[in-house]
Amino acid sequence: MSAKKTAMAVLSAALLAPSLFTVPSHASPAPPADGKGQPQQAPGAPAPPASMSTVGGALLGKPGVQVNPLAGAPTLPANLTGRSWIVADAETGEVLAANNAHWRLPPASTMKMLFADTLLPGLPKDRLHKVTEQELAGVGAGSSLVGIKEGLEYAVHDLWLGVFLRSGNDAVHVLSAMNGGIEKTVRDMQAHAEELQALDTHVVSPDGYDAPGQVSSAYDLTLIARSGLQKQDFREYCGTASARFPGEQEAGKPREFFEIQNTNRLMTGAGGLTPYKGIAGVKNGNTTMAGATFTGLAQHGDKKLLVTVMNTDGGANSVYEETAQLLDWGFAAAGKVKPVGELVPPHGADSSPHGSPAKSHDRDRSADGAGRGGGLGTALGVAGGALAVVAVGAYAVNRRWPLAERGRRKERAGTDAP
Repeated sequence: MSAKKTAMAVLSAALLAPSLFTVPSHASPAPPADGKGQPQQAPGAPAPPASMSTVGGALLGKPGVQVNPLAGAPTLPANLTGRSWIVADAETGEVLAANNAHWRLPPASTMKMLFADTLLPGLPKDRLHKVTEQELAGVGAGSSLVGIKEGLEYAVHDLWLGVFLRSGNDAVHVLSAMNGGIEKTVRDMQAHAEELQALDTHVVSPDGYDAPGQVSSAYDLTLIARSGLQKQDFREYCGTASARFPGEQEAGKPREFFEIQNTNRLMTGAGGLTPYKGIAGVKNGNTTMAGATFTGLAQHGDKKLLVTVMNTDGGANSVYEETAQLLDWGFAAAGKVKPVGELVPPHGADSSPHGSPAKSHDRDRSADGAGRGGGLGTALGVAGGALAVVAVGAYAVNRRWPLAERGRRKERAGTDAP
């Protein structure tokens, strides 16, 4: 199994960005604000903590909507229901607006972003692995699955497609086994989260399956996504709309394959949604404890935004609809709002002026289009070529943070709240 098996769905060049929603500044989720710019809580609804982490800036530790509009700034969308959300510039790390950014909530399968960012560099994509019964035994009841069968051999490349496209917990468990087991993988993920300064995140299960104490935050998920997007493999997988996945294999016969589609509805248009112009990933999730969660990356012109929305109060499409509204707002608000915080650099970020490329297990692309359109290049290269493909260097793993800016970041960034 190789990247030759990957088939990319082409998004329409005629797609138009959803229209902007306009409401008063400092708009808050329904029900209406209390007149002081803070959302009222519905009866019985959990309230955000009064004090949260201030990593990334003091305003990010405050409950409620945080936005500093300047002259000409558009107003935030009305009736957002997500308990927590954030809008950030994917390149500069500036947080344009946020709501309960550091509220620790169950992450569902968005936890797989941390899983991938942690394990991708250590598992060559051409490596083959024969799946055992024991590796699949611990997959939780009701898990999303890609359809891996014991006794069959899979390439690491195919397993990652199963993780990103179908959110397959079976693929996560097999890759975890290849990494030394579930317990080691959880430790590795937790250590990586701490290195990224994703200090709201506590890992219990590598696949995001509901577990007591497993939490993250909109801030952390955005930080993790930004780190993952520095890796070309990560961008390829999260930007793949559809692919062929290995199925059964009978002796003496060619192996069967079946089609899988990405569960990111803003990319595929599933559920009656219109694909979002410029969408390039990254990961969605939905469990009983977490509700619907989503982190999305999109580019309009030379502007790239990351939006994370957690635990919306609505139907299956609500998390995508609210993400699209916040993306629209963010593109319109760029340069017209004063940032309320920032995505901090990893602890090990190099401050010298020249960056180094991300470690990645990239393959040569053959003439038949294997892997064509993967990652940012997939979605950002469509729409009549109006959107630029993001270069690998735009997201270097050891991104060099200018010394002066790094000093300011340390002054602004706080520590994890007790």
